[in-house]
Amino acid sequence: MVHHAASVTDRATLQLTLILFITVVVVTLFTVLLTAPQRDEISEFYLGDRDMSPLRNGLAMCGDYLSAATLLGSTGIVALTGYDGLLYLGGTVVAWMMALLMIAEPLRNSGKFTLGDTLALRLPQGQRSVRLALALCTLVVCLLYLVAQLVGSVALLAQFIGAPSGTARAMCVVVIGTIVVVYAAIGGMPGATVIQVVKAVMLVAGVGVTAVMVLHHFNWNIDKLLSTAAANSALGDRYLGPGLRYGGTTTNKLDFFSLQLAIVLGLAALPHIMMRLLAPRSTRVLRGSVVWAVGLIGFVCLMAGVLGLGATAIVGREQIADLDPRGDAAVLLLGYELGGGVLVALLSSLAFITLLGVAGGLTLAAASSIAHDLYGEVIRKGKATQTEEVAVARLSAAAIGVMGMMLALLSWGTSTATLAFLAFAIAASAILPTIVYSLFWRGFTARGALLSLYGGLACSVLLVVFSPIISSTPNSVYPHSDFAWFPLQNPGIVSIPAGFLLGWVGSVLSKRQEPGVFEKFEVRALVGADER
Repeated sequence: MVHHAASVTDRATLQLTLILFITVVVVTLFTVLLTAPQRDEISEFYLGDRDMSPLRNGLAMCGDYLSAATLLGSTGIVALTGYDGLLYLGGTVVAWMMALLMIAEPLRNSGKFTLGDTLALRLPQGQRSVRLALALCTLVVCLLYLVAQLVGSVALLAQFIGAPSGTARAMCVVVIGTIVVVYAAIGGMPGATVIQVVKAVMLVAGVGVTAVMVLHHFNWNIDKLLSTAAANSALGDRYLGPGLRYGGTTTNKLDFFSLQLAIVLGLAALPHIMMRLLAPRSTRVLRGSVVWAVGLIGFVCLMAGVLGLGATAIVGREQIADLDPRGDAAVLLLGYELGGGVLVALLSSLAFITLLGVAGGLTLAAASSIAHDLYGEVIRKGKATQTEEVAVARLSAAAIGVMGMMLALLSWGTSTATLAFLAFAIAASAILPTIVYSLFWRGFTARGALLSLYGGLACSVLLVVFSPIISSTPNSVYPHSDFAWFPLQNPGIVSIPAGFLLGWVGSVLSKRQEPGVFEKFEVRALVGADER
């Protein structure tokens, strides 16, 4: 549970934040209505404008990935744990390099609208059962990540008004959730893209300007920034050395490795990121887009590191920890010191917009999977009309939004980072082995895919249920119970190898697929079908 000693700022700042937030929401909603698909064509609803430039596509990818956890959570971790926090930020950039080098091109070349289409082409014999398993995994990953965004919106509200009442929490979740549903259901991919591009530009500019203010405060002397941060952390040189968050015990070190493994491998398998990889019409544009995305995300992570160190140097580590033990308030406290209420209002509305953008992308990815894979291909066996499928996608977006809101209200008090990293772990344990084997292993079969998807999902969830996240520590969901036999917070180190192993075992034990299927698929994955 989050306990706030007091709120970060005064009423005037809250009012300014609300005005800025409402302005951006009204403008983006209006833009979404203007750019929404005019015809009920599934390619337009799922993929949007496929002729965008690499820069705009890269901005959209950057917007899809960077959530409020990056702006608030990551800066907070750096502010509280110094070196370990910076190390943690590095995983994100490595993850994008992995997506660029391994997955992006063959996935775009062989896919159509969703990952299910790639798997259907690769595993034609068991395609309906594989699509069903994939739709379930996609739904779980997207819902977890969506709930993390909605719980994050309440945590953000709490920075202003102290611990919110039940009514304030419910209103915050319902308002944010409803806006997200409108974005996804009406705008489809074109609407989501507009929001992501706007958000990414605002985020890059906002983080960059604030970081420049921090560096200017220390006369552009990085040594001075680091030494002041160490002095104000009450920990001295330990703050700039490894081990504050993930040191000491072997369990802590394994936990850090497990978390980084889930981030690096899970990113390429997140459904809303994969949809973005399928959108560009040509491979050349895709390459350019991912390079832009890597550069922009690397820049934001670097600036987040500067902001975290700046918060400790200017505000002081103990003051940040007193107000919010998780450190989410660090960047807002820093903003208040540097630019008063106006900068806090700008950063807060930026965090809210960031939440909205990511939540919209997740809702759309889950709705697309349900409408296209589950309804279009499994239930209607490919006979659904385009109008019918788009209508189901819109209804699914509304249903997923409502489920997300209900789960967010039920799981209030759970750390947003925990929910987000569990989504990463499931994506890396269930979806990633299926993608990697499909793209690169001739012997992979439908049974292997099913074992990998269901097994990876079950293994991740089971290990989390019996981990310290749920019971046995003061910060657990059930602090007074104790049934945690799995010592790590993140299951990645066990569940990811388990997902790969299950995929291999399932494939080895099942009969070979028809000859020639993999060869045809391989040609498509390498050469691509540029006109889809």
